[in-house]
Amino acid sequence: MDNIAAMCDNDLLSRFAKGHNEAMQVLVERYKAKLFSYIYYTVKDRVIAEDIFQDVFFKVIVSLKHGRYEENGKFFPWLTRIAHNLIIDYFRRQKAQNTISNDDYEFDLFSNLNLCESNIEDEIVREQILKQVGSLVYELPEEQREVVLMRYYYDMSFKEISEQTGVSINTSLGRMRYAVLNLRKIIENKKISLVV
Repeated sequence: MDNIAAMCDNDLLSRFAKGHNEAMQVLVERYKAKLFSYIYYTVKDRVIAEDIFQDVFFKVIVSLKHGRYEENGKFFPWLTRIAHNLIIDYFRRQKAQNTISNDDYEFDLFSNLNLCESNIEDEIVREQILKQVGSLVYELPEEQREVVLMRYYYDMSFKEISEQTGVSINTSLGRMRYAVLNLRKIIENKKISLVV
């Protein structure tokens, strides 16, 4: 019997496709430390990272069973892209569920000056602008669009964006700068008035 642990990724994937489940276990073992570190470093919570890690391999198995993976020698980048998408989904859900409950605090949240009118008005204005600009964002080049979405729609810091996209903070800042310039051009060319 051949040494399964020494097989390349594509051979293991072929073996798994033929019903040899131990091949997937070898792939999980091969990449678990690197992939888990990537996920954990981004979400900064071990339990959430473990859930996302399991979801990645669940999606991998489903995709392989349905023949949706092309053998091109890029198995780990494919894993990373799946993890990246699941992480973005996680942050999107977190933002949607980010509500404040008065039951968790001993003082009255509604008497807190930091949550009064001007801050609420600022948030309403920000939300209106984000809605108006939202459709225009999809006219940006992909790298610029990704930074804008992560920064303004998922509330990620530039440090988190650089970690997520695998580029330096300066590159992320540069992409944001060009995105803003391009959005201004789009708004001018379409003669759009941002009303708040």
